[in-house]
Amino acid sequence: MSLKLNNFEIGGNRLTILAGPCAVESLDIMRETAEGLKKITEKLNINYVFKCSYDKANRSSINSYRGLGIKKGLEYLSVIKKEFDLPIVTDIHTPEQADIVAEVADIIQIPAFLCRQTDLLVAAAKTGKIVNIKKGQFLAPAQMKSLIKKVEDSGNKKIMVTDRGVTFGYNNLVSDYRAIPIMKKFGYPVVFDATHSVQMPGSNGDSTGGDRKFVPVLAKCAMAAGADVLFFEVHPNPDKALCDGPNMLFLKDAEKIFAKCNEIFKVVRND
Repeated sequence: MSLKLNNFEIGGNRLTILAGPCAVESLDIMRETAEGLKKITEKLNINYVFKCSYDKANRSSINSYRGLGIKKGLEYLSVIKKEFDLPIVTDIHTPEQADIVAEVADIIQIPAFLCRQTDLLVAAAKTGKIVNIKKGQFLAPAQMKSLIKKVEDSGNKKIMVTDRGVTFGYNNLVSDYRAIPIMKKFGYPVVFDATHSVQMPGSNGDSTGGDRKFVPVLAKCAMAAGADVLFFEVHPNPDKALCDGPNMLFLKDAEKIFAKCNEIFKVVRND
């Protein structure tokens, strides 16, 4: 099933990319990233949704940077939406946030660690927005069926499901690409999160590590496995980012990676 969003389809014959900075840091960074990624995706004829989190509630340390909060964060996301004419995807962490976020976001994202929270899924579903459920690192892909049903039974069949790796021992994730065809059988677009899949959770003690050099190969493998959508966190200078810097892509590298992924996507779609 493809999903209609603005003037394009998610899950159709064009690749869709969700991308942007990890968390809201400043309007300048958001503008620079949105402008750059919009130019790249228009050039490559790729559907584009701007991603940024107003609050990253799941942090390694209480002192870790989380964002600017829901009020200021949504204000900035609204500016990006209007200035660049882009749809928006962002996370919610509590049921009470769903209706507030739905005033700005076109896609409401359920964080991986919260994917089984029934009240959160129901609240997101009832907004009528597209709901992107990120598969928990602790779940098998087949288990996503029951989470999808929670949203469907709440009256919403505008659903996406995201794979972002599986916990492998301590401080590591692995990507099992069988998850993509397994989840595609549920009838909704499947997203592969290429940047969170290279995270090394808690590996730096009070912060999460990662290794961005593996992002391109994981993204290309996901395209070969039949994913409909790719998710990337992108920043003008990830090494200076306030959160998730080690796994974010440099904005300057995005075009080359997106182009190669789009080539593979087209080959698989025409197979």
